[in-house]
Amino acid sequence: HDSDDDSYEVLDLTEYARRHHWWNRLFGRNSGPIVEKYSVATQIVMGGVTGWCAGFLFQKVGKLAATAVGGGFLLLQIASHSGYVQVDWKRVEKDVNKAKKQLKKRANKAAPEINTLIEESTEFIKQNIVVSSGFVGGFLLGLAS
Repeated sequence: HDSDDDSYEVLDLTEYARRHHWWNRLFGRNSGPIVEKYSVATQIVMGGVTGWCAGFLFQKVGKLAATAVGGGFLLLQIASHSGYVQVDWKRVEKDVNKAKKQLKKRANKAAPEINTLIEESTEFIKQNIVVSSGFVGGFLLGLAS
């Protein structure tokens, strides 16, 4: 709803960066990767901790998603076997084939964006190899825990 009591402030980031020098050092053109300012051991620890957290969350969310999908499938099978649900398998097959064709078309159109993303990711990993390797190690440990 529109109300006269609502007021919004517009923040000009260029003016903000001029007034706050830490912002300019952190996000300015010549700032470079922040991680380079830390020792190798600190970079590995930072990457390892963030990787472990990501891996641990990925594992928990993955288990939850697998349980939900498997449970839903199990309930659907029980309902189908009991006669509550009847599946038109010919229609399912037709819809799956239609979805496959649409996915192939979209995948071909999205290829340039994906290649750009892969190139940018590769460049980031090359520039931050220590943190990236720590992240991968931590991620694998998080998956295992």
